Amino acid sequence: MSNPFKGVDGQLNGSVYDMIPVTTSDVADNVGTGNVAVGLYITVAGDVTFHNKYGTSRTVTVPANFYLICSVKRVLTTGTTATGIHAMVV
Repeated sequence: MSNPFKGVDGQLNGSVYDMIPVTTSDVADNVGTGNVAVGLYITVAGDVTFHNKYGTSRTVTVPANFYLICSVKRVLTTGTTATGIHAMVV
């Protein structure tokens, strides 16, 4: 596994540098320009379909206010019913 903190400046005590609101998309990466998120925070329960850093599609059913810890480069519209999704980036 590669180091997600490689090249990141500053203090890393909190791990996550920022949380970016996600607008789902089936055609474009959407967790911030050039980012691969280390996970998602989902405020409203449902299914989340996403591509991991390798482009593999995964679908997970999550409860409200849930932290999904996994590499994410795209949250898909198709198959995603959860809302209030935020990408956790480093």
